[in-house]
Amino acid sequence: MKKLFSFVLAFALLAGASAAFAQLELPRPSPKASVMQQVGITEMTITYSRPGVKGRAIWGELVPWGEVWRTGANEATTITFSTPVTIAGTAVPAGTYGLFTIPGEKEWTVILNKAAKQWGAYEYKPEEDLLRFPVTPTAAPFTERLTFTFPNTTPDGTDVTLTWKELAVSFHVAVDVHALVLDGVRKAIAEAKEDDWRTPLRAATYCLDNGVGLDEARGWVERSLAVQASMGGLLAQARFAALDGDKAAAVKLAQRAIAVGKQADPKTDTTMVERFIKEWSQ
Repeated sequence: MKKLFSFVLAFALLAGASAAFAQLELPRPSPKASVMQQVGITEMTITYSRPGVKGRAIWGELVPWGEVWRTGANEATTITFSTPVTIAGTAVPAGTYGLFTIPGEKEWTVILNKAAKQWGAYEYKPEEDLLRFPVTPTAAPFTERLTFTFPNTTPDGTDVTLTWKELAVSFHVAVDVHALVLDGVRKAIAEAKEDDWRTPLRAATYCLDNGVGLDEARGWVERSLAVQASMGGLLAQARFAALDGDKAAAVKLAQRAIAVGKQADPKTDTTMVERFIKEWSQ
């Protein structure tokens, strides 16, 4: 009985020690990081660990040439897109992907792998690749810790750049922002209440400002005006008249818009409408 009791006690102590060990959190030599960039309405997030140079030879040594690399340390680096994007001419669905690379002296291969949750590249399977494409490394100022950035961001795309030691690699991510916005707009208008005049007006104004979806936008203006003859709705109608080449009608509609704005409580700033009138009166 004593032996049995001693065994149970030892097992309990060992289990307790294991539980305590499992809860122990220590600093990682390669700290975790996350960087996010919004492009249009798309959010792109890279989650990775940042190893340091620490005086070591990196390329071709710590990170061998020609082998699949986790593109960081610890867990495999991941990249997440909140909407569909395009990379290297290939459509990439929204989602989270493992961001692997195969470094080379003159050319790298960038890999998006559908198995995002991996430790290192030990369980990497090429059959899970969504996309592979080549990039050319370039010289860069010394960077102690591996760093991801989003330089050259525009309304419809951004570069993704990895920099470490004295080397950088980049690739471009493109977003069809107008298509994404219009898809969301159509859904919002379909779900809008009958007395909601602001949603179709905001959608039409976006289309006018960006020169997209204009045929649909005309109908959205009419829908808005049918509920509320607002200054914004009349201005949108005036802008369509100007696009049709009827500047005289555009000016008259804009003057009506100013009158509505001045009668509003509180009064609405009519400066923008006045600028349109000046432009159309020339």
